[in-house]
Parts: sequence; structure tokens; C-alpha cells
Amino acid sequence: MNLSYWEHKSWLQNIDFAVIGSGLVGLNCALALKKKHPTANITVFEKGMLPSGASTKNAGFACFGSLSEIVDDLSTHSEAEVTNLVKERVEGLQLLRKNIGDGQLQFKEYGGYELFTEEDGELFQACQSQLQSINELLKPIFNDDVFSITENTFQFKKIQQQLIFNKFEGQVDTGRMMHALLQKVYKEGITVLNCAEVTTLSQENNSASFQLNNEIEVSAKKVCIATNGFAKQLLSEEVQPARAQVLITKPIDNLHIRGTFHLDKGYYYFRNIDNRILFGGGRNLDFKGEETTEMITTEKIQSKLEVLLQTTILPKTSFEIDRRWSGIMGVGTQKKPIVKQLSERIFCGVRLGGMGVAIGSAIGTNLAKLASE
Repeated sequence: MNLSYWEHKSWLQNIDFAVIGSGLVGLNCALALKKKHPTANITVFEKGMLPSGASTKNAGFACFGSLSEIVDDLSTHSEAEVTNLVKERVEGLQLLRKNIGDGQLQFKEYGGYELFTEEDGELFQACQSQLQSINELLKPIFNDDVFSITENTFQFKKIQQQLIFNKFEGQVDTGRMMHALLQKVYKEGITVLNCAEVTTLSQENNSASFQLNNEIEVSAKKVCIATNGFAKQLLSEEVQPARAQVLITKPIDNLHIRGTFHLDKGYYYFRNIDNRILFGGGRNLDFKGEETTEMITTEKIQSKLEVLLQTTILPKTSFEIDRRWSGIMGVGTQKKPIVKQLSERIFCGVRLGGMGVAIGSAIGTNLAKLASE
């Protein structure tokens, strides 16, 4: 690529802060940097036509952890650690709603439900037995009970006939969320360059240098990496890509399902949107194969999603599949995200563990704060 004098001068010179990745973390980082440094030249570099990781491809769950997840976390973490995890997610969601607004987000607090398969009776009983104690553990955060038992009024099949209900869980429109966030970024005079993949990154004496698309040399005073599931391409921190596959039906007349739903220990999840069912998950069918940044769908997982739609979620309703896609999350052996200074001029905010909607705004803000110190 041969850049003109004007292109290089106008877009790629005198960059104070380069933010790599235009997802929730990257855009929130750029906005927070602009607030701290109003006159700074802040440029966001995005490898895709649109944000390429999970920010525009997630299911739009405004969640902070199902009961079975919290029960499992308590087996490996202290009560204080688990409480803090939930608190950070709740505060992150509040920040997201404050920054963008419920109207733009299309935020709906319909509540969330956890479904247990017929084979998971023992897990259901374990969750039920700990429900009250976990409600007490979380009461300082919510000032109310979070979880309760409810009946299966949705006509789901092949599951335990009681569900666990979380009245504080909600849903957002992922596309509207990111569109609104991009508009805020543009309004602040922050540059976003798309189809600009950062392929190398190094620390220089007075700057950080990187290449775009293996061709163009660029430098910035400081660089913030916000690429989450793609982080291993630029840094050595413990972040593993985890692909999540999704499908969505065509509109269904008189759809009776409303809310967000977790199934089979959270390996599957679905919700209503625009009179459709959005359904994702299935990583547990091929953990190794889904440790990839290749954004495709596979027959094995997509077929399982369709079978579960037919037999469990919509057993008495005909439907057609409208669209399929995948997104890349960043996970690790620990649930705590990595917000870290890597060198004098390079910083990162990665490994959101599938909780990007909940914590992405806060991680981006914290990343900007770290880079500003």
C-alpha cells in the first residue's frame, strides 16, 4: 500500500495514544483517554470492517453470573472473591447503561432463567440447596434476593420442570449498543481506522512502534491493546481465544418466550429478540477445536443448536434459521481480566472471560487510567 503525503500526515502522524481494537474495551478506553487528555490525538485501529471480536457478535446478555456458575465459583474461590466478581459485573453494567442510555441500548430487564437438563437433577438440587445462602451473600449488592425457583411456563421439554429465576438479569441490542458507542467516539473527534490490522508491536525509546497490515510503519507515544480474544497475536499474557457460535431464527408468530436463558451449566444460552430466538453455545462439544480465532461456524455445533431448538426450546413451534455467525472471546485459567502495563509505553486490557457486555466499559476506563499515569 502506497500512502500519499496527505494520508500519512492526516491520519498516521503525531499519535499520542493508539488504541488497538474498536470493541467495547477499546472505544471506552478511547473515550476515557479523551476526557483525561482533551487535546490529545487518539486513534483507534481496527482490523475489521466492523469490530471483529465479540463486541458486535455477542448474544446481548446483561448478566453477571447464573446460580450454577456462582456455586461452581465458590468451590474454587473465597466468598469475598466471588462477591467481588459479581459486584464488578453489576457496576460495569451500570456504567454501560449510564454511558449509552437504556433507550439506545434497548435495555430490557425481563429477567434471566437457568434451565437444567433431565440428566442434571443432582446439579439442580445442589443449586437449590445453596440458593438462599447465595442470596444472602449477594444481598449487600442488590439489597434484595436475586434468585428464586419458578415453574416451567415456557413449555420447554427434556429439562427439570423447575427453573431458577434471576429478576435482575437483562438484555441489550448489541448492534445498537456499538453503533451508539461509535457515534460518541466520532463526536469527541477520535479517529477510528478500519481494515487496519496491527501485525507487529515494539517499544522504542520515546514511542511504541507497530506495523499495519504488515506494510505500514506507525508510531505512537503510548499504545493500549484492547483485542481480548486476539491478544495472543500481540502479547504473551495468558489469554486463550474461545470461539462462540450463534444462530438466529426468522421471526416467529406469537413467540411466547421472553427473557434470557442459560441451559446445561451455561454452555448454551438463548433469548428473544425481534420476535426471534437467538441461540448460541456448544463449546463443550469441542473445547479444543473452539480454541481458535477463525471466525467460522461448524456443522457439529450448529447441528446441535438446531436439535436443541427442535426438542427443548421450541418443541411445538415450527421455525426457520435466518443467520449463523461466530465471535471470539478471551478466556483464561483465572476469571480476573488482565489490565496491565507491559512496558513503559504499552498497556493492555484483555481476557474478559465472556463477560464483555458486563465489564467492557469498566475495563476500558481502567485501561485508560493506567495509560494516563
